[in-house]
Amino acid sequence: MATYAKQLLSGSTNGKGILVVATATAGTTIHTAVSGTSDLDELWVYAVNSSDADVKLTLEWGEATAPDGNIEQTVPAESGLMLLAPGLLLQNSLVLKAFAGTTNVIVIHGYANRITA
Repeated sequence: MATYAKQLLSGSTNGKGILVVATATAGTTIHTAVSGTSDLDELWVYAVNSSDADVKLTLEWGEATAPDGNIEQTVPAESGLMLLAPGLLLQNSLVLKAFAGTTNVIVIHGYANRITA
């Protein structure tokens, strides 16, 4: 039977939000998934935009190739937590990165449910 264990995003320090500094690929590292192909990380990722303007955010989901690895979302100005990834899966040490149209205004929060077979 599978087990679940909640994990901090690996790019986080002590569970704090991750400031998106990058404005182009390769983005700011958000999370590195569990190694191997038998276990999974179920990622719940949220964004906050502290700017007074809407900002385009690109998640690089396991690869930087567009459009295959890109998830694009416009994060509204001065918004609260906005869901970006509703439990999407990643494994095999693939990396989730993010870049934004404006530096230092988007903060990423979230967690990983590590699913062990």
